Amino acid sequence: MVDQAASRKTSLLNAYQRDGFAVTEPLYSAAEIQAMLAVLEQAGSGSGNFRRTAELFAIRNLLTELPALRPLIWNERFTGLLNQLLPAPQYLIKAIYFDKPAGSNWVVAWHQDLMVAVDRRAELPGFGPWKVKPEGVTVQPPREYLASICTLRIHLDACDAGNGALRVVPGSHRQGVIAAADIADFTPAATFCPVPAGAVMLMKPLTLHASHRSTDERPRRVIHLEFSSQTLPGGLRWREAATLLNDAEPVHSTS
Repeated sequence: MVDQAASRKTSLLNAYQRDGFAVTEPLYSAAEIQAMLAVLEQAGSGSGNFRRTAELFAIRNLLTELPALRPLIWNERFTGLLNQLLPAPQYLIKAIYFDKPAGSNWVVAWHQDLMVAVDRRAELPGFGPWKVKPEGVTVQPPREYLASICTLRIHLDACDAGNGALRVVPGSHRQGVIAAADIADFTPAATFCPVPAGAVMLMKPLTLHASHRSTDERPRRVIHLEFSSQTLPGGLRWREAATLLNDAEPVHSTS
């Protein structure tokens, strides 16, 4: 049994490195999912971090807004996965909740996740373009910082092509930053990435991905977390890590 578990872990990590994405076995029980949903369903919408429309409900800075989620997310299985993916310290640099309601026609076009949230603007070699919005500053960092980020998408619902599973292009993360004019050259190789309820989709930010319309009545609720073990240069800080733990103390587990 130990050898089988180790083999599954190795296979998962190999797929993640090769394809730029992978899907775990369920890490959360039905009861654990219901506990997380109970916290999310009690959330108000009093701050600018909440966005609620007929087609989308999203919460930015999720663990700052709903700190009760943190102990529910960090169970033993999630902690073990995180320790396999990244060395300590593990900085939590982004936390978002997405609720794609049943029948939503919300579409996300093909893209790579190139922008990161930081605490301020700074003139640093290789950093840019910069964007300043009411919610804060974002920037495209050099490739090595993007390559250091690991995205973990916790699926609170089973997800497939019918309710908006991500489409991904295997291996596209190895191409670096792909020009918008060249994206169509890669998308014929795309595949859907179905995820069971309670499982986690791992994804590298440079992996090309898109989200199509839901075609059935099932919701797609996802907790989207991004981690990195790197610090930023020149005193620049990951914005949400600084917000979450005041002094940008690393988020890491002990095991």
